[in-house]
Amino acid sequence: MNASGLTGRWHRLTLRGRLILIGSVGVAAGLALGGLILVRTLEFTLQRNLDEGAVGTARDVAALAHAGRLSDPIPVGGGVAFVQVVDGQGRVMAASAGADRLVPALRPGDLASARSGARLTVDGEQLGITGAVRVVGEPLPGERTVLVAVSERGMAESISVVKGTLLVAFPILVGLLAAVAWRVVGWTLAPVEALRRGAAEITGTSSARRLPVPAGNDEVHRLAVTLNDMLGRLESTRGRQRAFVADAAHELRSPLASMRTQLEVAVRLDSSGPSGGSSGGSSGGSAGELLTDLLTDVNRLADLTNDLLLLARADEGALPRPAERVDVAALAKELAGRYADARVPVRVDAPGARWVRGTPGALRQLIGNLADNAVRHAATQVLVTVEEPGDDPVDGPGEGVLITVADDGPGIAAADRDRVFDRFTRLDDARARDDGGSGLGLAIVRELTRLHGGTVTLADAGPGVRAEVRLPAADQP
Repeated sequence: MNASGLTGRWHRLTLRGRLILIGSVGVAAGLALGGLILVRTLEFTLQRNLDEGAVGTARDVAALAHAGRLSDPIPVGGGVAFVQVVDGQGRVMAASAGADRLVPALRPGDLASARSGARLTVDGEQLGITGAVRVVGEPLPGERTVLVAVSERGMAESISVVKGTLLVAFPILVGLLAAVAWRVVGWTLAPVEALRRGAAEITGTSSARRLPVPAGNDEVHRLAVTLNDMLGRLESTRGRQRAFVADAAHELRSPLASMRTQLEVAVRLDSSGPSGGSSGGSSGGSAGELLTDLLTDVNRLADLTNDLLLLARADEGALPRPAERVDVAALAKELAGRYADARVPVRVDAPGARWVRGTPGALRQLIGNLADNAVRHAATQVLVTVEEPGDDPVDGPGEGVLITVADDGPGIAAADRDRVFDRFTRLDDARARDDGGSGLGLAIVRELTRLHGGTVTLADAGPGVRAEVRLPAADQP
């Protein structure tokens, strides 16, 4: 089977199957390696014990020879195949009962190695023994050598039994471990399957539901908590989007409906104008007023559309980044001229230049929106100041530039001072939309302030409200 076929089969396996397969292969490899080490260790231990027994017998025979008490046949203990004493030419001088008295256990070349302490394995057939034979030597005076031969048959049978046991036991053990692992992995992945079923139900029903959170404090528990937090944020975002769309549609519908009504009236008046001189003059004047109102509504619609586009670009992160030094004091003085005919006077207190890094158009709109909002609610006057901020009880020593727009109107309750920055928010829902604005001005102020790395807050002006915008200062040009 080619590699692509194996890859395809691998990807068709479930996560549970992959884990079991990987675990089973790993366990099998580990057991195989452990079995090999066990067999090698057992073989080494048995071989060493066999050699030590043979060497001990050879030394005992050598001690008898040194003491002159070596008899023929040579007495040997149990487990030793046979003992020979041979001279330098390989002739058997003495032997144990049952040992060959004509043919030495080792050839002349191997005999020299045995005298030097080597331990040799030879074929037992030449000695009349089934299987391999382990031979050790112990030198004696006069170039004589004590040769002790021990059969390895018992050792080989023991190793063979162990190998057979391992070959049978290991597959059974791997199978049992795989079965146990299958159940354990299934039990472990049960919360993940519950999360999947919960996600499928949420997809098919209401997104306000939440995924089941398993007990404990493991990774699956933390994953469920994180996913539920994400669902909460997504639901909040969807709610804001739905409210945004609904409010935007309502805001756009109002001026359009007004435009349609006024246009219909203007058409009727214009069509009845030529019926008489005085009548026609009156109709012409009425049509002119309606057209003026229509132009006002069109301007409202254009401003609302521009505000919506700006907020949409802010949501997408597509607004131009602040890139140049701007004197916000000069901008405030420039904007003051726009309110020469306002219903309340607008004063600007900006004695010196205050430089920030930003976009002139965005900063102009920021200050203008705050001034428009203040003029709409002020009782007698609006004051715009641009200065260095003083020490703040929370942030510490003042840094940057502080832009303040204060009015002496009814003010805003402390509980509502953060909510008014939400889009399409009006504190007085019964107030006419023509008098109350679109509800986007302060939302735009907050987005533009964030864009310039600053903060905007509302405070009590006693009476009225004071909007404070803090922006990072730029180096003097």
